[in-house]
Amino acid sequence: MLHEIPREKQLGIMRAMLLIRRAEEQVIHFNEDYTDLIRGHFHVYIGQEGTGASVCAALEPEDYLFTTHRNHGHVIAKGGDPKRVLAEIIGRETGYCRGRAGTFHVAAPELGILHTSAIVGGCLPLAAGTAFASQVKKDRRVTIVFFGDGAMEEGAFYEVLNIAKLWQLPLIFLMENNYRRSQRGLPSHAAAELAAIPRAFNVETRVIDGANAGIVYKTACELVRRARAGEGPFFVEARTHLWPGNYRALPKLIAGETKINWAWEPDGVPQAARSWHAESDPVLLFARELLKQGETSCAEIERLDREVREEVAEAARFALASPLPDPKAALDLDFAGGRDN
Repeated sequence: MLHEIPREKQLGIMRAMLLIRRAEEQVIHFNEDYTDLIRGHFHVYIGQEGTGASVCAALEPEDYLFTTHRNHGHVIAKGGDPKRVLAEIIGRETGYCRGRAGTFHVAAPELGILHTSAIVGGCLPLAAGTAFASQVKKDRRVTIVFFGDGAMEEGAFYEVLNIAKLWQLPLIFLMENNYRRSQRGLPSHAAAELAAIPRAFNVETRVIDGANAGIVYKTACELVRRARAGEGPFFVEARTHLWPGNYRALPKLIAGETKINWAWEPDGVPQAARSWHAESDPVLLFARELLKQGETSCAEIERLDREVREEVAEAARFALASPLPDPKAALDLDFAGGRDN
């Protein structure tokens, strides 16, 4: 699979995955190492980097992306600045939304990420809107909307799926199924296979291994090209495996920060997460694939990780040093055109 992807693109995907992993580990440190730096609950994208990084690598800068409560990884993969992402997560003025959105709602309109919704399924209708606008304007933009399996329990999902098919919108539904609900013993869906639902609407559907970055990238490239040509919509179920640190009420680094050399020295992985890192970690799986291909060395991957670690460390320093929003400006930006005095 990887031999079909240019080496520069392979390394770009690897770098994006590492950047997401290190940024999310830093978010957990923000919560664990400081008091009240993150107020309330938060979610991280660890374990799903192979999907977000690879899909975004297939998009053009002007394409639209909508995301969920696990938005940090998608924003970074679409080209977001880790400094502004981390600053937004801890509510600082230098964040993408000037500290007003926080961890659940990081958005970057200049990157084509017009809005982020923590409401389950909340971004689906908005994604249909930009796809319809692109169709009317004939600007060849593609819209991709990420959501979890829980969103398929919402009525908005069925409404959007139906209208997208009727109008042949340039829209790609990207459902990231990490099986969180089913693994916690919660009722999920009456359908035995979630992919059967879009097929019932005559929407072309793919089920792929979301941890296999090569497969995700190849699938995304094909569907983005076809959606741009007016053949949409499409539905993709990217199956991933829930990161053990996400089983708790708040994410925990139960095995510490990921060490990239675990890709080729698995004996060093703590027992608490050994099986997941061996079989399901998209970052380590992709690193092993690169090594197996023979064009990338362990030293090169380690150097790339060091560069990413330095970038995220600088982003964290920037975020922590950034000011909180001025309380007097609390009502600014509430309405289009600025505050009405």
